Amino acid sequence: MKLIFVYNAHSGRFNAYLDSLHKVLSPASYSCKLCELTHGVSSERTLWKTFRENSNLEMEFLHKDEFLTKHISSEYKKLEFPVVLREENGQVELLLTRLDFDRLETEKDLIAAIAQKTKPQ
Repeated sequence: MKLIFVYNAHSGRFNAYLDSLHKVLSPASYSCKLCELTHGVSSERTLWKTFRENSNLEMEFLHKDEFLTKHISSEYKKLEFPVVLREENGQVELLLTRLDFDRLETEKDLIAAIAQKTKPQ
């Protein structure tokens, strides 16, 4: 199983700079809850980084422009980002939607949601 994390942000250094500035100046209107939960203003959050590095899950992280370039199916263009997708045996399904992210408050909540949704049935 592979998890594909798609940020509601565009790739590139300039965009990363603008996103960091937005987090500082107007955090309430920042549009990427995934980024907010996994990264502070200038670096990856420690708890998240530890989880990511110690997890047995394969993970891929993409910005929405990278994702939409790589996955050109029209069904993906309808997604509201951020999202986490689960790819397994050639099948891709939504694991966490933008609405799910709206309910998460901390990186601990994100980790718990991923653990709950990926645990063996």
